[in-house]
Parts: sequence; structure tokens; C-alpha cells
Amino acid sequence: MEPITGQHMRDIERRALDTGAVTGLQLMERAGQGVVDAVFEEWPEFESGSHRAVVLCGPGNNGGDGFVVARLLHDLGWEVAAFFFGTVKKLPADARANYDSYARIGEIHPLGFPQVHEAGYDTFWHVATHSRDSERTPDTGAYPPFLMVDALFGIGLTRELAGLGEIPAHSDYLANFRDLNNTRLLAIDVPSGLDTDTGAPLWSEGSVFPALPADLTVTFHQCKPCHRATAYCGKVVIKDIGL
Repeated sequence: MEPITGQHMRDIERRALDTGAVTGLQLMERAGQGVVDAVFEEWPEFESGSHRAVVLCGPGNNGGDGFVVARLLHDLGWEVAAFFFGTVKKLPADARANYDSYARIGEIHPLGFPQVHEAGYDTFWHVATHSRDSERTPDTGAYPPFLMVDALFGIGLTRELAGLGEIPAHSDYLANFRDLNNTRLLAIDVPSGLDTDTGAPLWSEGSVFPALPADLTVTFHQCKPCHRATAYCGKVVIKDIGL
């Protein structure tokens, strides 16, 4: 199918919500389940056993999708570390409901907002890297498979990634050394930092890491122009959420 713009996608969702055909919570749940299904379809090594995931959740509905993913993986027995870049009181209602749902079963690490604070970044860095040293296979030194989910910003982003500090740089490091780290990077809807309609990074002159790279991007209903325009997306999978 031909790509649709971010605004077109928002219009489709709004019409479905306005007619009562679906609720926002239902769409978010379907999106989260679609992401988890895509993980197992793309990486069968995750299907058995308990694995580890870091889920980066942002201040809007993309973050709400991320909290659904975190909860579903937690329910499957995964060790999940959820991080939140945003303000709880300003979350949209459906995203707040999923924030609260996950908070009842797991810890949510605050990153700060509008700037990542030092304590938040130190926790992220420790969870994503240093704490894994004890998990290396003694004979080969290899790490077990590890999933990092980008649920920071989706199709609505119109400005550069601001305030995230070194997190994009760290994600770029994981992407460049994915074989060593055995890391899988997944973006929900759009890799954070890309213009949905052009695929161009939303960055200003002097920015070193304009967007978070992905091995796999899971989008919904229909692809967007960015999915055909940039290598940041990696492989793109479209999931039906009943629209």
C-alpha cells in the first residue's frame, strides 16, 4: 500500500474514536500486543526463557504503547526496566492509564523532563550496559539477547530530540556494536527523531546523534513515508490494530 502521512493516520484514528468503533485504550493495547508479536516473529531466540528489556517511554501516546509492551513482557516473565521521559500529570489519559497499570507491577525509572537528569541517565546506563557483565557466557564472553524499545516519540514529533542527553548517543553505540552487545533495537511506529513524512532527521546544525536507530520498526495500519526513506528504521513491520 502507498504510505500515508502522519496527519492522515491521526485522522483515521480520530474518526474511529469519534464513532465509538474503538477506544483509545483498545488501540493502545492492540499496538502493544502487535509489537510483542513482532519481537517473537523477528527474533525467535526470544520465544523461550526469560530475557531482559529496556523500554524508553515518552510523554505522549507512543509512551503509552511502550508501557503496554513493558507490561506484556513482564507478564511473560521478562526482566523489564521501564524508563519515563516526561511529566506524569501531563500524560494523555490513555497513556496515563497504562503508566499506572505498569506502575502497579514494576518500577518506572524517571529520566526527568524536559531534560534528562544525571541520576536518570546513570540508571539507564547501568541497566543497559554495566549490569550485564555478570551475564556473559564464560566460554565465549557473549552477552545474552537483549531488547531495547524506543517508545519515546511517534508520528507527532516535529522538532529535534531535545533534553535526552546522551541517550541517543548510547543507542547509536548499541546499534554500531550490536553483534558484540547482542542487542536488538526496536522502534514503535517511528524511530524517535525522524520526520514521519520525509524520513529526515529533525535536528539542528551541530547535533551529533539526530535520531535513535532501529533494527526493527513496528508501525500500525499502514506504512508512513519515513519507512521508505531512511535506514534508521531498519526492517519495517506493519501491524493491524483494527482500524
